[in-house]
Amino acid sequence: MFSEILDRFATHSAVSVMFRGTLENAVSPELLDAVFAKTACRQRCGELLFSSVVDLLAVVAVGSRKSVNDAYQAKKEDFTVSVASVYNKLNGVETEVSRQMVRETATRMAEVIKRLAPRRTPTLSGYRTKILDGNHLAATEHRIAELRTIAAGPLPGHALVVLEPDLMLATDVFPCEDGHAQERRLLPQVLTTVEAWDLWIADRNFCTTGFLCGIDDREAAFVIRQHKQTLAYELVDKRRKIGRCPTGMIYEQQMHLTNEAGKKRTIRRVTIELKTPTRDGETEIHILTNLPRTAANARSVANLYLHRWTVEKAFHELDQAFNGEIKTLGYPGAALLSFCVALLAYNVTSVVKSALAATHGDKAKREELSGYYLAGEVAATYHGMMIAVPEKEWTAHFGSLSPAALARLLKTLAANVRPARFRKTRRGPKKPTPKRVYDKRHPHVSTARILAQRKQHKHHTALT
Repeated sequence: MFSEILDRFATHSAVSVMFRGTLENAVSPELLDAVFAKTACRQRCGELLFSSVVDLLAVVAVGSRKSVNDAYQAKKEDFTVSVASVYNKLNGVETEVSRQMVRETATRMAEVIKRLAPRRTPTLSGYRTKILDGNHLAATEHRIAELRTIAAGPLPGHALVVLEPDLMLATDVFPCEDGHAQERRLLPQVLTTVEAWDLWIADRNFCTTGFLCGIDDREAAFVIRQHKQTLAYELVDKRRKIGRCPTGMIYEQQMHLTNEAGKKRTIRRVTIELKTPTRDGETEIHILTNLPRTAANARSVANLYLHRWTVEKAFHELDQAFNGEIKTLGYPGAALLSFCVALLAYNVTSVVKSALAATHGDKAKREELSGYYLAGEVAATYHGMMIAVPEKEWTAHFGSLSPAALARLLKTLAANVRPARFRKTRRGPKKPTPKRVYDKRHPHVSTARILAQRKQHKHHTALT
């Protein structure tokens, strides 16, 4: 099927071949440059293609190179521009270009996943579930001239991410260059994407009257935790006890929401009296929904809200497995593009997980596969594989495949993988950190002497 060299990689590091093959098919240079040409307003393609910039960031994101400059120096002969021109291109990338890159590539990958897991049970039958959450980028280095005399950490921006748990793909992102801007400022943009039969799940930070009513006006549904200070509402009746759940007692009652025009609408409020208070000391939480009871009763609503943690786990995996926040990229456009490239890498890894689950069944459940271990395998192999296998071979084998054909090829490759290598390691509960004794007269100790004392103590204990 492949050349002798690529076949060797497919046998001994099939995960790396699956990752690179999915990139070639769903994130082709032609697609990226088309997205840039269609979306960019200020920049032009010129000598340096947008796809070339994304390729450099992808190498950094998967850990094959430590920085953009490192990635550029490794492929310097492929560029006709200087590294300064690369950084200028990065710094000027518009946020909408980064967003459309994620959207377009996710659409392609979604078609592959649907063919890998055609019988997957949806989160809620009849609805397209979307989880919304925000991610603030960490402070960067003070490389920009105006930042060098400022001690405070410079924030390059933040983004709202839409994760679809039925696909386990980040299908949309709303980047914001202002690192201090409130996340709710982006909700009008989110509303433009809401479609009928969507189900939006989010935390209380996104609970505003305008957002909830906007979702309802578009014939979509929401399961969102109530924020006490951002709603105009009125409780209609006394709450009714529904029963116990693992976290406490469930109650339900009706609520009237009133929008800016004074129009009222009736929704449900599901309350959970917690057995254990939250870390903020709260003893109960309220979850608001406009779902009909025939679609989801109070227990189902409580369970649906728990899916919100899926996006938190995705952010954790993104942080652990991929380098999406490059501290040397201080300009917001560059930092947000880097984050979006990491989202793209997360999506490709999700396709690989789905292929492994479809091939190995219970031995490779996608929720038990570690994105960190998978990304580590790719990082260890990627650079050498790209030297050994010419670009045209990737294009020939993966470039023009349909979603169905790519799904079949990924399952063939997945058969060469031992799932146990990439299974998450479950650790027990953390032990409390003991109080440390500090002696300023002896700021250091000899580890060898400490271990010798332990051995002597054990020997003495055994004799007594």
